[in-house]
Amino acid sequence: MKCPFCGDPNTQVTDTRENDDGDVVRRRRRCPQCDKRFTTYERIDLKMPHIVKRNGNRSEYERGKLLASMQLALRKRPVTTEALEAAIDRIETRLRAVGETEIPSAQLGDLVMRELKKLDKVAYIRFASVYRNFADVDDFSSFVREVQPQSRPRRQETEPRSPSGQSEHDLFDD
Repeated sequence: MKCPFCGDPNTQVTDTRENDDGDVVRRRRRCPQCDKRFTTYERIDLKMPHIVKRNGNRSEYERGKLLASMQLALRKRPVTTEALEAAIDRIETRLRAVGETEIPSAQLGDLVMRELKKLDKVAYIRFASVYRNFADVDDFSSFVREVQPQSRPRRQETEPRSPSGQSEHDLFDD
């Protein structure tokens, strides 16, 4: 490994560690020429499939584009960077598992939708509003209704109440 400070090609590894998942190796290095230290990371470099857009154009998969797109949907939402990175890692794992050299952008969009739905419902709806390109407000509102949890049936007024004024149903609800 060439020293990034002086360019000497003879650096020495002083420490090697794997991350918890075992898919990244961190190496501390020292340059005997200038005595500077630096860190390198070694990870598997698998080719990601090319993305085929709706218009037929092809582009290389870019993690940064995916990250930016998901961050836009998650803007001002209570989702940690770690959770977002883990979601992107899961998407990339699925993309590699497909084993194809090309995948349609719609398939990538579906993977993103699935992960956003797990992370945050509002971000899921934001992303869907752009990705699905709803024709009108009715399409959008029916999509939102699908996302909303089913409301509980209203209790009957004849339901017995405790001395505190709560029904038995309310006392055991979580």
